[in-house]
Amino acid sequence: MEEIVEFFECDECSNRDFERVYNFSLRFHKVNFSDDLIYDKLVEEIYLCTNCQKRFTKQEIEEGLDKIKKKYRKG
Repeated sequence: MEEIVEFFECDECSNRDFERVYNFSLRFHKVNFSDDLIYDKLVEEIYLCTNCQKRFTKQEIEEGLDKIKKKYRKG
């Protein structure tokens, strides 16, 4: 059986190398039973194209990989 390898590529420059970048933040909000603020810690994972610096979310990468899978399943 023939093997096919296809990579997710940046849609701006067709590069296929990415670096992972993290953003850390706190989201503060009130709750009904207290005047004190509570917070949630958020970590956002971003993938940065090493050539053109375009940013992709993890979801965008997964959607791109799903398109590649569908291309070969149909065909």
